[in-house]
Amino acid sequence: MQQPQQTVLRALRDIVLVGGGHTHVGVLKRFAMKPEPGVRLTVICRDTHTPYSGMLPGYVAGHYSYDDVHIDLRRLAEYAGARFFRDEAIGIDHEAQTVLCRSRPPVPYDWMSINIGSTPSVNSVSGAGEHAVPVKPIHQFNDRWQSLLERLTHPHTGQHPGQTRIAVVGGGAGGVELLLAMQYRLSNELSALARDPSELRFSLFTRGAQILPTHNSRVRAHFQATLKQRGVEVYTATDVVGVEAGRLQAANGSWHAADEIVWVTNAGGAAWLRDTRLALDDDGFIQVGDTLQSLSDPRIFAAGDIASQVDHPREKAGVFAVRQGRPLADNLRAAVTGRALSPYRPQAKWLALISTGDRHAVASRGGLFLAGDWVWRWKDGIDRRFMSKFNDLPPMEEGAMRAPRASRVALNEEESAQAISAIAMRCGGCGAKVGASVLSRALSTLQPVERDEVLVGLHAPDDAAVVRVPPGKDVVHTVDFFRAFIDDPYVFGKVAANHALGDIFAMGAEAQTATAVATVPQGLEAKVEDTVYQMMRGAVEVLNEAGCALVGGHTGEGSELALGFAVNGLIDAGGASDSPTGKAILTKGGLRPGQVLILTKPIGTGTLFAAHARLGARGRWIDAALESMCQSNRQGASCLREHGATACTDLTGFGLLGHLVEMTRPSGVDAELDLTALPLLEGAEETVAAGILSSLQPANVRLRRAIHDQAAWVDHPRYPLLFDPQTAGGLLASVPAERAEACLAALHALGYARAAIIGRVLEPGDALEPIHLTDGIKESAHRR
Repeated sequence: MQQPQQTVLRALRDIVLVGGGHTHVGVLKRFAMKPEPGVRLTVICRDTHTPYSGMLPGYVAGHYSYDDVHIDLRRLAEYAGARFFRDEAIGIDHEAQTVLCRSRPPVPYDWMSINIGSTPSVNSVSGAGEHAVPVKPIHQFNDRWQSLLERLTHPHTGQHPGQTRIAVVGGGAGGVELLLAMQYRLSNELSALARDPSELRFSLFTRGAQILPTHNSRVRAHFQATLKQRGVEVYTATDVVGVEAGRLQAANGSWHAADEIVWVTNAGGAAWLRDTRLALDDDGFIQVGDTLQSLSDPRIFAAGDIASQVDHPREKAGVFAVRQGRPLADNLRAAVTGRALSPYRPQAKWLALISTGDRHAVASRGGLFLAGDWVWRWKDGIDRRFMSKFNDLPPMEEGAMRAPRASRVALNEEESAQAISAIAMRCGGCGAKVGASVLSRALSTLQPVERDEVLVGLHAPDDAAVVRVPPGKDVVHTVDFFRAFIDDPYVFGKVAANHALGDIFAMGAEAQTATAVATVPQGLEAKVEDTVYQMMRGAVEVLNEAGCALVGGHTGEGSELALGFAVNGLIDAGGASDSPTGKAILTKGGLRPGQVLILTKPIGTGTLFAAHARLGARGRWIDAALESMCQSNRQGASCLREHGATACTDLTGFGLLGHLVEMTRPSGVDAELDLTALPLLEGAEETVAAGILSSLQPANVRLRRAIHDQAAWVDHPRYPLLFDPQTAGGLLASVPAERAEACLAALHALGYARAAIIGRVLEPGDALEPIHLTDGIKESAHRR
């Protein structure tokens, strides 16, 4: 019996979470456990992997790996059914209710929450912004820390490795704990290299009369003794007023040498908040009431370090951010459903577990003092259990869908009518088109590039576009269309346009015009309008960069977001080119024996996004894949032609093997691929090894009969990636062997950092199978 089709409830209200701090990860988890029908969550965060501050010292000390101490925010958002926009908020338009972002269109919100942490106030001290490293944002500190580790453990030839002086400015728990962690790690690294740890000198500076001023006297005494025992010079009542390269200045005029200066002082709010209408305290933190709503804009919430709860002032500590997760989630849910919000009162005392670099820690709460290795094990257990809640997520079953529930979202009369219409039986044919007013508003601010050949286009809409073909030119046509594989319509628009342009560039043509075809899920007009705008904004940016004019299109309703383009390109009409073939057009059939095969981008998008849908991919793997997919093939195609390429194609759904077979057949040649030389996207080998493959993979695998001695390669870890379908993949081209290295160097200079020579073109053999595989590592070992 056929099952009735489930109606998917579209977004009725948008909650936008700005930042990926401890509170927001708690909100995501709570909405994952209990979704609110009709509510769409969107996370805007610069960092895909958000650090847990409680484990940062342990990471610095070497007790934890990077993944141990970071929450994979993209993966958690996918688990919660939330959209993840990798960007940075830089402002708020209160009237339009949009978040302004650094590198994408504004993001609309109905309700918003800010949890972006704080930043040490380096700019308040002369030279500190230039010569000191603030501990936040943590990703920048980590980059500098990794650089320091590399420099000290692998000094350049001729450099004296000793006399490295490291200063930490800030005598609170954060500064003391970080200094001890750095000292422990660096001392161990030097000892492992048979070097003297005394090459390192550490100093701590604090303007206060004592270190750890918010903790009891026994805690302070324990850390004073620890610092003394480990040879750390402690400067209390020393206000740092200036920083220069290699030294810092105290208020009394004295100078102190320091090769590395880490800033862990009192922090403030992000500078961009000052240009909003949000009420801020003297340090730039957002003032909120008991419900965690802004005092000046009740549609905006704030939590964690960036928030200042005016009636309950507390120290900036991670414990409060974690505890705010539940009340913030409950109040966001109440706000969007029109129910009363509940007040939240933070605890007056809290437990602090502070490590001493080694596997030893101190417990501090009011007058409580406990110390020992067992305290570190206690802390370690607490921290790991906390992280497991957000990183140990059950894998998603393919096609899994929760049973629909009725929406509790509060709507006005007009929105209610739209919502009923959105889930009612929809018309087909032209009745399924997106409304003209919605479409015109969405496209009104887009500015497609103008070309003289476009006689009738979006600037003067008509039944069809009219485009002139310049004299001496031939027209190249192509079309591509696919459904969204990522929850960010702006990025999806970029990838879709880039993918469609790939065929034009691969043939050596310039892009001229494009016509779009899109399907958009039905819903409230405002939500549909923004989706169309975001998607087409991304697409038009890519088209404009390629000099391709968007001249028209069609947008209709569908169950899933999808986008495609029919693209026209121009190429010289049979004119000469730099290609040895003497033809302007680069086709698949121009392979010549003795040439080498160059691939301009890494492969692996199919398996990675299949894994992403099942929560089996790390967020940074998806970031890198999207970055590759958004990279245009335009310059790469020109570079290949300049270096004598005679055949070229772009990698798409048929995968590397499928496209190479398409090239060998018309060329009448064989080809050899070196599996070791294949450039792979980070994580692709891991996801393939886990058995996670694209749904198109089985169809592509049928081409395995084109591989000579295929059975000998089935168990090679890279074998499955030969069949992996690509989206917006790189160019595969043949180049004369004597020009290959120069071509590769030029591609790298243009930004195709992973471009590689992956094989060579062979004379046709006696065997029916045209593709020969090799493993460069094994071949090299065999020759030795």
